[in-house]
Amino acid sequence: MFFKKRDWKIDFMRLRRRAALVSAFLILASLGLLVTRGLNLGIDFSGGHLIQVEFAEKVGVADIRDRLAGIGQEQAVIQGYDSNGMIIRLRPVEDAEVNEIITVLREGYSGLEVLRLEKVGPVVGETLRRQAVIAVIIALAGILLYVTVRFRFRFAVSSVVALLHDAIVTLGVFSLTGREITLPFIAAILTIVGYSLNDSIVVLDRIRENWGGLRREGITALINRSINQTLARTLNTSITTFLPVLALFLWGGPVIANFAFALMVGIIVGTYSSIYISGTILAEWYERVPERK
Repeated sequence: MFFKKRDWKIDFMRLRRRAALVSAFLILASLGLLVTRGLNLGIDFSGGHLIQVEFAEKVGVADIRDRLAGIGQEQAVIQGYDSNGMIIRLRPVEDAEVNEIITVLREGYSGLEVLRLEKVGPVVGETLRRQAVIAVIIALAGILLYVTVRFRFRFAVSSVVALLHDAIVTLGVFSLTGREITLPFIAAILTIVGYSLNDSIVVLDRIRENWGGLRREGITALINRSINQTLARTLNTSITTFLPVLALFLWGGPVIANFAFALMVGIIVGTYSSIYISGTILAEWYERVPERK
């Protein structure tokens, strides 16, 4: 364990309004980037070209990827289907670029045979995107209902806002860096949502346990005490999750790099939101509109 359980007395809520301004800036900046720059959609979303080739001898996927990276096609999706055959999916390119790729492969591997060359549509079509949006809305509604029943409605709202905060900021970082959005990125976003929710629930559950001291302490002191009591667990969980994801990002190769990068951003933002977003919303809400008995 990196941090042992101790009597932390950090006044997080003293900085809650500054943190809220930082979060508001991050969300507005992310939305602005999404509107102006958009996302770098990969082959799964934009379609492209498909090349099926067969080699005279066994060839590694890494070797093909290195050769394609040399001509600016490092984002190609390469899939081996047997010891000698591969399917290469490219983003929409000119026919001249496709011919260049085939020429480079033929120069590097004698006996290369092109079995198939065609344009393909996106794996994730408009219908699937619409269904995904509906599924996310239903999931958020389910989270809102569960946390309302298990805790309080205000707890549910604060946890859902924290989830939206994490997802939007992660999308903004990908828009800013120009990293490619593929199907594994969707898996990463769903993982971030689950991770962030779990982290927020731990803090909210401790707030619920300490709720009896609300009238004596006040809402900000109660939230501060609850966050400090769960701080060691939050930091230990974040660090032990972040380290293997960092290893995947550094040494996992280009195929999994964007997935690992999304998780790293999500872990950092999710840890921050579990401390400040949920707590800030609750503190401001209860101070401005006290809950009726």
